[in-house]
Amino acid sequence: MALLEKWRSMAYSETADKGKLKKMWTDYFEKEKEIYAQLLKNPDEVVQGTVKELADRYEVDIMTMTGFLDGINDSLKEANPIEEMEEDTPVNLGFDKELLYKNMVAAGADWLYGLEEWNTIFDEETQKALYKEQKTSTTVVKDKKVYPNDPCPCGSGKKYKKCCGKGK
Repeated sequence: MALLEKWRSMAYSETADKGKLKKMWTDYFEKEKEIYAQLLKNPDEVVQGTVKELADRYEVDIMTMTGFLDGINDSLKEANPIEEMEEDTPVNLGFDKELLYKNMVAAGADWLYGLEEWNTIFDEETQKALYKEQKTSTTVVKDKKVYPNDPCPCGSGKKYKKCCGKGK
């Protein structure tokens, strides 16, 4: 079984004890935060190595590193082969800074997009703009309903029912 499959069956288990699962996630989020804090101190360095080497470098177990790699994969400039990844699979952590920030916002991970290390990468204005850009990209805006006696939206000056709404 590939590492990712093991991680997902463990982390998203329907049968696991809820208390143990909650503790596992609490521990994971703390370790994840520490890894991101280290990565963001030198954001232009592309960290590379095998899954095992990166786990050792960031002092986490293989499963935690697998979860981390799963989480960061959509923010990387070059995606890792996470589906078939094993301990000796070479991976990289070369992330797109703006994309990573926006993905953290999308995940609702305020403990990550609120890390102080972001302040040396983006000024407050840029952080607010990226936050807003991400939030508005997922907001559904419905078109205003046009009723038969409303002016036609095409701008003809006629009522909708006598213009574009004719025959509808």
